[in-house]
Amino acid sequence: MKLPFSPSLTPPTETPTAAYWFIFRGSDLLVVDGGETATLPTAKPNFSLLRQHYLGQLDGESEPIHCYTAEVDTTTEPPTGMQFTGLRQLFMRLPTDHLWLAGRAVQIIDWDRTHQFCSRCATPNETLEHERAKKCPNCGLTTYPRISPAIIVRVDRMIDGVPHLLLARNGRWTRDFFSVLAGFVEPGETLEDCVHREVFEEVGLRLKNVRYFGSQPWPFPNSLMVGFTAEYASGDIVLEEEEIAEARWFTVDTLPKLPSSMSIARRLVDAFIAEVNSEK
Repeated sequence: MKLPFSPSLTPPTETPTAAYWFIFRGSDLLVVDGGETATLPTAKPNFSLLRQHYLGQLDGESEPIHCYTAEVDTTTEPPTGMQFTGLRQLFMRLPTDHLWLAGRAVQIIDWDRTHQFCSRCATPNETLEHERAKKCPNCGLTTYPRISPAIIVRVDRMIDGVPHLLLARNGRWTRDFFSVLAGFVEPGETLEDCVHREVFEEVGLRLKNVRYFGSQPWPFPNSLMVGFTAEYASGDIVLEEEEIAEARWFTVDTLPKLPSSMSIARRLVDAFIAEVNSEK
């Protein structure tokens, strides 16, 4: 998904009278509460900020709108008519462009908060002006906002001439839904290697025809989800019980409760449904 957004490190000379402000208390975003909908503050809130960053410009109806992100103390109370809300709870309430830009914003805030000092020599870091980075003035170590790559894969299988896909339920999830398999990439591993390893570790299956599907930034807390499709090659389902509570093959007519439509997991499942229906 491409945002109509132009990132920048250089803010306007004067703070604009109207701008989008992504204000975080911890990882919760300040929004104007509209019940089923939510909107961002368009003026700088009148309370003390722990840190502030300029993000760039988001396309507006008539002209681009400047965007800022900032953090407030954990004791800060929201102004009347506003609330601090987790990003997951803002799915389908906040405009899509604003939600994904909020994901960028919270990761920049988290990076700034957790990289105040050099991890090598403990000297206070300096924030660079020409790139989104911090540099130690003592030993020269440069640090950037961290991105954790992860794969997410839909496994397809033909059973008795009927297309099926593999869905699993994670034992740690509080919500009772099924999704495709996913996992973090390990050092020295290609994305394709990770697909094969994660599926074998979690459900004991071997794959073939691994193909790239798409990607999505996932700020929980700092993932980049890289999506694939693959075909079943061999094996029986054997669960990694510490992580997977249940895994089964489903047809388009027997699908369980699925993830939010905002996620690449749901896009993978929806693409499977569309492919099957197109062949009927």
